Amino acid sequence: MDEPFQILIVDDEPNIRSGLAKGLRNYADRVDTAGTVNEALDCFNAGNYQLVIADIRLPGDRDGLELVSLVKQRKPATTAIVITAHGTVDTAVEALRRGAFDFITKPVDLNLIRQQVARAVEHHRLQDENHQLKERLAEAGEMTGIIGNSRTFKELLAQIRQVADTDATVLIQGESGSGKELIARALHDLSQRSQGPFLAVNLGALPESLLESELFGHEKGAFTGASRQKPGCFEQSAGGTLFLDEITEIPAKSQVDLLRVLELGQYARIGGEAMLQSDARIVSATNRDIRQMVDEGTFREDLFYRLNIVPIFVPPLRERREDIPLLADHFLQQFCNRHRRPAKSITSAAMKLLTISSWPGNVRQLRNVIERLVVTIPSDEITESELPPELNTVPKATVTRNRTLAEVTESAEREAIEQALLSNDFHREQTAKALGVSVRTLHYKMNRYGLH
Repeated sequence: MDEPFQILIVDDEPNIRSGLAKGLRNYADRVDTAGTVNEALDCFNAGNYQLVIADIRLPGDRDGLELVSLVKQRKPATTAIVITAHGTVDTAVEALRRGAFDFITKPVDLNLIRQQVARAVEHHRLQDENHQLKERLAEAGEMTGIIGNSRTFKELLAQIRQVADTDATVLIQGESGSGKELIARALHDLSQRSQGPFLAVNLGALPESLLESELFGHEKGAFTGASRQKPGCFEQSAGGTLFLDEITEIPAKSQVDLLRVLELGQYARIGGEAMLQSDARIVSATNRDIRQMVDEGTFREDLFYRLNIVPIFVPPLRERREDIPLLADHFLQQFCNRHRRPAKSITSAAMKLLTISSWPGNVRQLRNVIERLVVTIPSDEITESELPPELNTVPKATVTRNRTLAEVTESAEREAIEQALLSNDFHREQTAKALGVSVRTLHYKMNRYGLH
Protein backbone atom coordinates (compact mmCIF):
# COMPACT_ATOMS: atom_id res chain seq x y z
CA MET A 1 0.00 0.00 0.00
CA ASP A 2 1.15 3.54 -0.66
CA GLU A 3 0.02 5.03 2.67
CA PRO A 4 1.18 3.68 6.08
CA PHE A 5 -1.29 1.39 7.86
CA GLN A 6 -2.34 2.85 11.23
CA ILE A 7 -4.43 1.30 14.02
CA LEU A 8 -6.32 3.09 16.81
CA ILE A 9 -7.19 1.02 19.92
CA VAL A 10 -9.98 2.38 22.16
CA ASP A 11 -10.54 0.79 25.60
CA ASP A 12 -11.02 2.15 29.12
CA GLU A 13 -8.70 -0.47 30.65
CA PRO A 14 -5.02 0.61 30.36
CA ASN A 15 -3.71 -2.98 30.53
CA ILE A 16 -5.86 -4.06 27.58
CA ARG A 17 -4.85 -1.00 25.59
CA SER A 18 -1.15 -1.51 26.13
CA GLY A 19 -1.37 -5.29 25.63
CA LEU A 20 -3.18 -4.97 22.31
CA ALA A 21 -0.86 -2.18 21.14
CA LYS A 22 2.19 -4.30 21.90
CA GLY A 23 0.69 -7.42 20.34
CA LEU A 24 -0.28 -5.65 17.08
CA ARG A 25 2.86 -3.62 16.41
CA ASN A 26 3.99 -6.01 13.70
CA TYR A 27 0.69 -5.55 11.84
CA ALA A 28 0.85 -1.78 11.36
CA ASP A 29 3.21 1.11 10.79
CA ARG A 30 1.71 2.90 13.79
CA VAL A 31 -0.53 1.91 16.73
CA ASP A 32 -2.17 4.56 18.98
CA THR A 33 -4.54 4.20 21.93
CA ALA A 34 -7.38 6.14 23.56
CA GLY A 35 -9.51 5.60 26.68
CA THR A 36 -12.76 7.42 25.77
CA VAL A 37 -14.85 8.25 22.70
CA ASN A 38 -13.77 11.91 22.87
CA GLU A 39 -10.09 10.98 23.03
CA ALA A 40 -10.58 8.56 20.15
CA LEU A 41 -12.28 11.21 18.00
CA ASP A 42 -9.46 13.69 18.72
CA CYS A 43 -6.93 11.08 17.57
CA PHE A 44 -9.02 10.08 14.57
CA ASN A 45 -9.45 13.67 13.38
CA ALA A 46 -5.72 14.36 13.73
CA GLY A 47 -4.47 11.09 12.23
CA ASN A 48 -5.14 8.77 9.30
CA TYR A 49 -6.25 5.43 10.74
CA GLN A 50 -7.31 2.55 8.54
CA LEU A 51 -8.42 0.34 11.47
CA VAL A 52 -10.19 1.19 14.73
CA ILE A 53 -10.55 -1.45 17.48
CA ALA A 54 -13.02 -0.27 20.13
CA ASP A 55 -14.60 -1.66 23.30
CA ILE A 56 -18.36 -1.16 23.30
CA ARG A 57 -18.58 -0.07 26.96
CA LEU A 58 -16.63 3.15 27.37
CA PRO A 59 -16.85 5.88 30.06
CA GLY A 60 -19.07 8.87 29.35
CA ASP A 61 -22.36 9.23 27.55
CA ARG A 62 -21.16 7.70 24.26
CA ASP A 63 -20.18 4.07 23.69
CA GLY A 64 -18.16 2.13 21.16
CA LEU A 65 -21.11 1.57 18.84
CA GLU A 66 -21.62 5.32 18.50
CA LEU A 67 -17.88 5.69 17.89
CA VAL A 68 -18.11 3.18 15.04
CA SER A 69 -20.99 5.16 13.49
CA LEU A 70 -19.06 8.45 13.75
CA VAL A 71 -15.88 6.91 12.33
CA LYS A 72 -17.73 5.39 9.34
CA GLN A 73 -19.51 8.69 8.68
CA ARG A 74 -16.26 10.67 8.62
CA LYS A 75 -14.20 8.12 6.71
CA PRO A 76 -16.31 5.27 5.24
CA ALA A 77 -13.23 3.27 4.15
CA THR A 78 -12.12 2.82 7.78
CA THR A 79 -12.38 -0.74 9.10
CA ALA A 80 -13.82 -1.11 12.64
CA ILE A 81 -13.67 -4.08 15.02
CA VAL A 82 -15.69 -3.95 18.28
CA ILE A 83 -14.90 -5.77 21.55
CA THR A 84 -17.21 -6.41 24.50
CA ALA A 85 -17.44 -8.50 27.65
CA HIS A 86 -21.21 -8.80 27.25
CA GLY A 87 -21.66 -10.34 23.85
CA THR A 88 -25.20 -10.96 22.65
CA VAL A 89 -26.68 -11.62 19.22
CA ASP A 90 -28.50 -8.27 19.30
CA THR A 91 -25.29 -6.41 20.13
CA ALA A 92 -23.39 -8.16 17.34
CA VAL A 93 -26.14 -7.41 14.81
CA GLU A 94 -26.21 -3.75 15.86
CA ALA A 95 -22.42 -3.47 15.57
CA LEU A 96 -22.45 -4.92 12.08
CA ARG A 97 -25.38 -2.72 11.10
CA ARG A 98 -23.36 0.35 12.05
CA GLY A 99 -20.53 -0.76 9.79
CA ALA A 100 -18.28 -2.87 12.04
CA PHE A 101 -16.05 -5.33 10.21
CA ASP A 102 -16.17 -7.89 13.03
CA PHE A 103 -17.29 -8.50 16.63
CA ILE A 104 -15.08 -10.09 19.32
CA THR A 105 -15.98 -11.01 22.94
CA LYS A 106 -13.81 -10.71 26.03
CA PRO A 107 -11.59 -12.11 27.39
CA VAL A 108 -9.62 -11.14 24.29
CA ASP A 109 -7.71 -13.95 22.62
CA LEU A 110 -4.65 -12.18 21.17
CA ASN A 111 -4.15 -14.81 18.47
CA LEU A 112 -7.78 -14.46 17.40
CA ILE A 113 -7.61 -10.68 17.26
CA ARG A 114 -4.35 -10.90 15.29
CA GLN A 115 -6.15 -13.08 12.74
CA GLN A 116 -9.00 -10.56 12.51
CA VAL A 117 -6.55 -7.68 12.17
CA ALA A 118 -4.71 -9.54 9.39
CA ARG A 119 -8.06 -9.97 7.63
CA ALA A 120 -8.82 -6.28 8.11
CA VAL A 121 -5.42 -5.31 6.68
CA GLU A 122 -6.04 -7.48 3.62
CA HIS A 123 -9.59 -6.10 3.30
CA HIS A 124 -8.26 -2.54 3.33
CA ARG A 125 -5.53 -3.43 0.83
CA LEU A 126 -8.10 -4.84 -1.60
CA GLN A 127 -10.34 -1.78 -1.13
CA ASP A 128 -7.39 0.50 -1.80
CA GLU A 129 -6.32 -1.43 -4.91
CA ASN A 130 -9.88 -1.45 -6.23
CA HIS A 131 -10.17 2.30 -5.70
CA GLN A 132 -6.85 2.94 -7.45
CA LEU A 133 -7.86 0.64 -10.32
CA LYS A 134 -11.13 2.54 -10.81
CA GLU A 135 -9.29 5.85 -10.76
CA ARG A 136 -6.70 4.63 -13.26
CA LEU A 137 -9.38 3.18 -15.52
CA ALA A 138 -11.36 6.42 -15.40
CA GLU A 139 -8.18 8.37 -16.13
CA ALA A 140 -7.32 6.05 -19.01
CA GLY A 141 -10.85 6.44 -20.35
CA GLU A 142 -10.64 10.21 -20.24
CA MET A 143 -7.28 10.20 -22.00
CA THR A 144 -8.17 7.72 -24.72
CA GLY A 145 -11.92 8.15 -25.24
CA ILE A 146 -12.74 4.68 -23.90
CA ILE A 147 -16.05 5.77 -22.43
CA GLY A 148 -19.56 4.39 -22.46
CA ASN A 149 -22.45 3.18 -20.35
CA SER A 150 -24.00 0.39 -22.41
CA ARG A 151 -24.11 -3.18 -21.15
CA THR A 152 -21.80 -4.28 -23.97
CA PHE A 153 -19.28 -1.61 -23.04
CA LYS A 154 -19.45 -2.43 -19.32
CA GLU A 155 -18.74 -6.08 -20.10
CA LEU A 156 -15.71 -4.98 -22.13
CA LEU A 157 -14.42 -2.83 -19.25
CA ALA A 158 -14.90 -5.69 -16.80
CA GLN A 159 -12.78 -7.91 -19.03
CA ILE A 160 -10.07 -5.23 -19.30
CA ARG A 161 -9.98 -4.89 -15.50
CA GLN A 162 -9.68 -8.64 -15.06
CA VAL A 163 -6.91 -9.09 -17.62
CA ALA A 164 -4.89 -5.88 -17.27
CA ASP A 165 -2.90 -6.71 -14.15
CA THR A 166 -1.39 -9.89 -15.62
CA ASP A 167 1.24 -10.70 -18.22
CA ALA A 168 -1.15 -12.85 -20.27
CA THR A 169 -0.88 -12.48 -24.05
CA VAL A 170 -3.99 -10.77 -25.45
CA LEU A 171 -5.50 -10.84 -28.94
CA ILE A 172 -7.88 -7.92 -29.61
CA GLN A 173 -10.33 -8.41 -32.48
CA GLY A 174 -12.66 -5.81 -33.89
CA GLU A 175 -13.57 -3.75 -36.92
CA SER A 176 -11.37 -0.95 -38.19
CA GLY A 177 -11.83 2.19 -36.11
CA SER A 178 -13.43 0.41 -33.15
CA GLY A 179 -10.61 1.35 -30.76
CA LYS A 180 -8.35 -1.69 -30.59
CA GLU A 181 -5.20 0.34 -29.89
CA LEU A 182 -7.04 2.26 -27.17
CA ILE A 183 -7.89 -1.06 -25.52
CA ALA A 184 -4.23 -2.09 -25.75
CA ARG A 185 -3.16 1.18 -24.14
CA ALA A 186 -5.72 0.73 -21.37
CA LEU A 187 -4.37 -2.78 -20.69
CA HIS A 188 -0.90 -1.26 -20.39
CA ASP A 189 -1.94 1.75 -18.28
CA LEU A 190 -3.75 -0.48 -15.77
CA SER A 191 -0.97 -3.04 -15.48
CA GLN A 192 2.09 -3.33 -13.25
CA ARG A 193 4.07 -2.45 -16.40
CA SER A 194 2.48 1.00 -16.70
CA GLN A 195 5.78 2.73 -15.83
CA GLY A 196 7.49 0.86 -18.67
CA PRO A 197 7.28 1.66 -22.40
CA PHE A 198 4.22 1.11 -24.58
CA LEU A 199 5.33 0.46 -28.17
CA ALA A 200 2.79 0.13 -30.98
CA VAL A 201 3.89 -1.43 -34.27
CA ASN A 202 1.68 -1.54 -37.35
CA LEU A 203 2.82 -4.74 -39.05
CA GLY A 204 0.77 -3.98 -42.15
CA ALA A 205 2.78 -0.82 -42.78
CA LEU A 206 6.22 -2.48 -42.65
CA PRO A 207 7.80 -3.95 -45.80
CA GLU A 208 8.64 -7.63 -45.44
CA SER A 209 12.35 -6.91 -45.97
CA LEU A 210 12.48 -4.67 -42.89
CA LEU A 211 10.09 -6.53 -40.62
CA GLU A 212 12.61 -8.87 -38.97
CA SER A 213 15.01 -5.99 -38.29
CA GLU A 214 12.25 -3.85 -36.83
CA LEU A 215 11.06 -6.60 -34.50
CA PHE A 216 14.36 -8.09 -33.36
CA GLY A 217 16.97 -5.45 -34.20
CA HIS A 218 20.32 -5.99 -35.95
CA GLU A 219 24.05 -5.85 -35.30
CA LYS A 220 26.43 -3.47 -37.03
CA GLY A 221 27.37 -4.87 -40.45
CA ALA A 222 24.61 -7.48 -40.43
CA PHE A 223 23.55 -6.36 -43.92
CA THR A 224 24.23 -3.57 -46.39
CA GLY A 225 23.38 -0.26 -44.72
CA ALA A 226 23.59 -1.58 -41.15
CA SER A 227 26.12 1.02 -40.03
CA ARG A 228 25.35 0.62 -36.33
CA GLN A 229 23.70 -1.72 -33.86
CA LYS A 230 19.95 -1.18 -33.69
CA PRO A 231 17.64 -2.51 -30.96
CA GLY A 232 14.36 -3.98 -32.19
CA CYS A 233 10.83 -3.55 -30.90
CA PHE A 234 11.13 -6.45 -28.44
CA GLU A 235 14.21 -4.86 -26.91
CA GLN A 236 12.76 -1.34 -26.86
CA SER A 237 9.58 -2.48 -25.10
CA ALA A 238 11.36 -4.49 -22.38
CA GLY A 239 9.55 -4.05 -19.07
CA GLY A 240 6.48 -2.73 -20.85
CA THR A 241 3.98 -3.69 -23.54
CA LEU A 242 4.54 -4.45 -27.22
CA PHE A 243 1.38 -3.90 -29.28
CA LEU A 244 1.45 -5.72 -32.63
CA ASP A 245 -1.33 -4.18 -34.70
CA GLU A 246 -2.61 -5.88 -37.86
CA ILE A 247 -0.99 -9.13 -36.74
CA THR A 248 -2.66 -11.01 -39.63
CA GLU A 249 -0.48 -9.06 -42.12
CA ILE A 250 2.72 -10.71 -40.90
CA PRO A 251 4.34 -12.91 -43.60
CA ALA A 252 4.89 -16.66 -43.18
CA LYS A 253 8.61 -16.50 -42.28
CA SER A 254 8.06 -13.82 -39.67
CA GLN A 255 5.22 -15.89 -38.21
CA VAL A 256 7.77 -18.64 -37.49
CA ASP A 257 10.19 -16.14 -35.90
CA LEU A 258 7.45 -14.61 -33.74
CA LEU A 259 6.24 -18.04 -32.64
CA ARG A 260 9.77 -18.92 -31.52
CA VAL A 261 9.95 -15.80 -29.33
CA LEU A 262 6.57 -16.51 -27.76
CA GLU A 263 7.49 -20.13 -27.05
CA LEU A 264 11.06 -19.69 -25.81
CA GLY A 265 11.00 -16.10 -24.57
CA GLN A 266 14.30 -15.49 -26.38
CA TYR A 267 15.48 -13.94 -29.64
CA ALA A 268 18.65 -12.71 -31.32
CA ARG A 269 19.38 -9.58 -33.31
CA ILE A 270 20.04 -10.11 -37.02
CA GLY A 271 23.72 -10.88 -37.40
CA GLY A 272 24.12 -11.54 -33.70
CA GLU A 273 24.76 -14.74 -31.76
CA ALA A 274 23.82 -13.66 -28.23
CA MET A 275 20.33 -14.70 -27.16
CA LEU A 276 18.35 -11.88 -25.59
CA GLN A 277 15.55 -12.44 -23.10
CA SER A 278 12.14 -11.12 -24.07
CA ASP A 279 10.56 -9.04 -21.28
CA ALA A 280 7.63 -7.44 -23.07
CA ARG A 281 3.97 -8.27 -22.69
CA ILE A 282 2.52 -9.04 -26.12
CA VAL A 283 -0.84 -7.58 -27.11
CA SER A 284 -1.86 -8.04 -30.75
CA ALA A 285 -4.86 -6.95 -32.80
CA THR A 286 -6.58 -7.59 -36.10
CA ASN A 287 -9.69 -6.47 -37.98
CA ARG A 288 -9.78 -9.67 -40.05
CA ASP A 289 -11.33 -13.06 -39.33
CA ILE A 290 -8.18 -14.73 -38.03
CA ARG A 291 -9.88 -18.09 -37.46
CA GLN A 292 -10.90 -18.20 -41.10
CA MET A 293 -7.30 -17.42 -42.07
CA VAL A 294 -6.16 -20.35 -39.91
CA ASP A 295 -8.67 -22.62 -41.66
CA GLU A 296 -7.45 -21.37 -45.05
CA GLY A 297 -3.82 -21.98 -44.09
CA THR A 298 -2.71 -18.35 -44.43
CA PHE A 299 -2.04 -17.94 -40.70
CA ARG A 300 -0.26 -20.48 -38.53
CA GLU A 301 -2.56 -22.31 -36.13
CA ASP A 302 0.12 -22.71 -33.46
CA LEU A 303 0.89 -18.96 -33.56
CA PHE A 304 -2.82 -18.17 -33.32
CA TYR A 305 -3.13 -20.21 -30.12
CA ARG A 306 -0.04 -18.51 -28.67
CA LEU A 307 -1.46 -15.07 -29.39
CA ASN A 308 -5.03 -15.91 -28.40
CA ILE A 309 -4.43 -16.75 -24.71
CA VAL A 310 -6.97 -14.06 -23.78
CA PRO A 311 -9.28 -12.97 -26.62
CA ILE A 312 -10.97 -9.57 -26.40
CA PHE A 313 -13.67 -8.67 -28.91
CA VAL A 314 -14.30 -4.94 -29.34
CA PRO A 315 -17.92 -4.36 -30.41
CA PRO A 316 -18.58 -2.05 -33.37
CA LEU A 317 -20.23 1.26 -32.57
CA ARG A 318 -23.56 0.16 -34.06
CA GLU A 319 -23.79 -2.54 -31.37
CA ARG A 320 -23.52 -0.02 -28.54
CA ARG A 321 -25.57 2.88 -29.82
CA GLU A 322 -26.42 4.00 -26.28
CA ASP A 323 -22.79 5.15 -25.97
CA ILE A 324 -22.90 7.45 -29.01
CA PRO A 325 -24.28 10.52 -27.14
CA LEU A 326 -21.60 10.10 -24.43
CA LEU A 327 -18.84 9.77 -27.01
CA ALA A 328 -20.16 12.66 -29.09
CA ASP A 329 -20.29 14.99 -26.07
CA HIS A 330 -16.81 13.85 -25.00
CA PHE A 331 -15.29 14.53 -28.42
CA LEU A 332 -17.22 17.81 -28.70
CA GLN A 333 -15.68 19.15 -25.49
CA GLN A 334 -12.26 17.75 -26.37
CA PHE A 335 -12.07 19.42 -29.79
CA CYS A 336 -13.61 22.72 -28.66
CA ASN A 337 -10.75 22.97 -26.16
CA ARG A 338 -8.11 21.78 -28.63
CA HIS A 339 -9.13 24.15 -31.43
CA ARG A 340 -9.94 27.07 -29.09
CA ARG A 341 -13.61 27.18 -30.06
CA PRO A 342 -16.46 28.31 -27.79
CA ALA A 343 -18.40 25.51 -26.13
CA LYS A 344 -20.89 23.92 -28.52
CA SER A 345 -23.92 21.68 -28.11
CA ILE A 346 -25.73 19.18 -30.33
CA THR A 347 -29.50 19.46 -30.76
CA SER A 348 -31.65 16.47 -29.81
CA ALA A 349 -32.65 15.91 -33.47
CA ALA A 350 -29.00 15.92 -34.56
CA MET A 351 -28.04 13.61 -31.71
CA LYS A 352 -30.80 11.19 -32.69
CA LEU A 353 -29.47 11.08 -36.25
CA LEU A 354 -25.96 10.43 -34.90
CA THR A 355 -27.38 7.61 -32.78
CA ILE A 356 -29.16 5.79 -35.61
CA SER A 357 -26.42 6.22 -38.22
CA SER A 358 -24.57 3.11 -39.39
CA TRP A 359 -20.98 4.28 -38.56
CA PRO A 360 -18.99 1.87 -40.73
CA GLY A 361 -15.83 3.62 -39.52
CA ASN A 362 -16.88 3.16 -35.88
CA VAL A 363 -15.54 5.42 -33.11
CA ARG A 364 -12.79 6.81 -35.34
CA GLN A 365 -15.40 8.02 -37.84
CA LEU A 366 -17.53 9.58 -35.08
CA ARG A 367 -14.47 11.32 -33.68
CA ASN A 368 -13.52 12.72 -37.09
CA VAL A 369 -17.08 13.90 -37.77
CA ILE A 370 -17.27 15.75 -34.45
CA GLU A 371 -13.88 17.39 -35.02
CA ARG A 372 -14.98 18.51 -38.50
CA LEU A 373 -18.17 20.02 -37.07
CA VAL A 374 -16.27 21.85 -34.32
CA VAL A 375 -13.90 23.39 -36.85
CA THR A 376 -16.40 24.25 -39.61
CA ILE A 377 -19.67 25.16 -37.82
CA PRO A 378 -19.54 28.78 -36.58
CA SER A 379 -22.68 28.64 -34.41
CA ASP A 380 -22.75 27.35 -30.84
CA GLU A 381 -25.37 24.73 -31.70
CA ILE A 382 -24.97 21.86 -34.17
CA THR A 383 -28.24 21.04 -35.90
CA GLU A 384 -29.41 18.05 -37.93
CA SER A 385 -29.02 19.91 -41.23
CA GLU A 386 -25.35 20.56 -40.52
CA LEU A 387 -24.41 16.90 -40.16
CA PRO A 388 -22.41 15.35 -43.04
CA PRO A 389 -24.58 13.81 -45.79
CA GLU A 390 -22.66 10.52 -45.68
CA LEU A 391 -24.24 9.60 -42.35
CA ASN A 392 -26.66 6.81 -43.26
CA THR A 393 -29.57 5.99 -40.98
CA VAL A 394 -29.67 2.35 -42.06
CA PRO A 395 -26.56 0.15 -42.44
CA LYS A 396 -26.06 -0.99 -46.01
CA ALA A 397 -25.50 -4.72 -46.39
CA THR A 398 -23.49 -6.03 -49.29
CA VAL A 399 -25.80 -8.15 -51.44
CA THR A 400 -24.03 -11.20 -52.81
CA ARG A 401 -27.11 -13.38 -53.47
CA ASN A 402 -30.88 -13.29 -53.46
CA ARG A 403 -32.22 -13.38 -49.92
CA THR A 404 -34.91 -15.81 -48.87
CA LEU A 405 -38.31 -14.55 -47.72
CA ALA A 406 -37.44 -15.54 -44.15
CA GLU A 407 -34.23 -13.50 -44.28
CA VAL A 408 -36.06 -10.45 -45.64
CA THR A 409 -38.72 -10.80 -42.93
CA GLU A 410 -36.12 -11.10 -40.17
CA SER A 411 -34.21 -8.09 -41.48
CA ALA A 412 -37.36 -5.97 -41.54
CA GLU A 413 -38.36 -7.18 -38.07
CA ARG A 414 -34.94 -6.38 -36.63
CA GLU A 415 -34.98 -2.89 -38.17
CA ALA A 416 -38.51 -2.22 -36.84
CA ILE A 417 -37.52 -3.29 -33.31
CA GLU A 418 -34.32 -1.25 -33.41
CA GLN A 419 -36.12 1.90 -34.54
CA ALA A 420 -38.85 1.42 -31.90
CA LEU A 421 -36.23 0.98 -29.17
CA LEU A 422 -34.46 4.17 -30.22
CA SER A 423 -37.74 6.09 -30.41
CA ASN A 424 -38.64 4.99 -26.88
CA ASP A 425 -35.16 5.50 -25.38
CA PHE A 426 -34.80 1.72 -24.94
CA HIS A 427 -37.73 1.63 -22.47
CA ARG A 428 -38.87 -1.95 -22.96
CA GLU A 429 -42.48 -1.65 -21.79
CA GLN A 430 -43.12 1.39 -23.98
CA THR A 431 -41.36 -0.26 -26.93
CA ALA A 432 -43.38 -3.48 -26.54
CA LYS A 433 -46.61 -1.47 -26.40
CA ALA A 434 -45.65 0.50 -29.53
CA LEU A 435 -44.89 -2.73 -31.40
CA GLY A 436 -48.02 -4.48 -30.15
CA VAL A 437 -46.16 -7.38 -28.50
CA SER A 438 -45.54 -8.54 -24.93
CA VAL A 439 -42.42 -7.49 -23.01
CA ARG A 440 -41.42 -11.15 -22.91
CA THR A 441 -41.65 -11.42 -26.71
CA LEU A 442 -39.67 -8.19 -27.11
CA HIS A 443 -36.97 -9.49 -24.76
CA TYR A 444 -36.72 -12.72 -26.78
CA LYS A 445 -36.45 -10.81 -30.08
CA MET A 446 -33.81 -8.43 -28.64
CA ASN A 447 -31.68 -11.39 -27.58
CA ARG A 448 -32.17 -13.05 -30.96
CA TYR A 449 -31.07 -9.97 -32.90
CA GLY A 450 -28.42 -8.77 -30.39
CA LEU A 451 -30.28 -5.52 -29.62
CA HIS A 452 -29.30 -4.22 -26.15
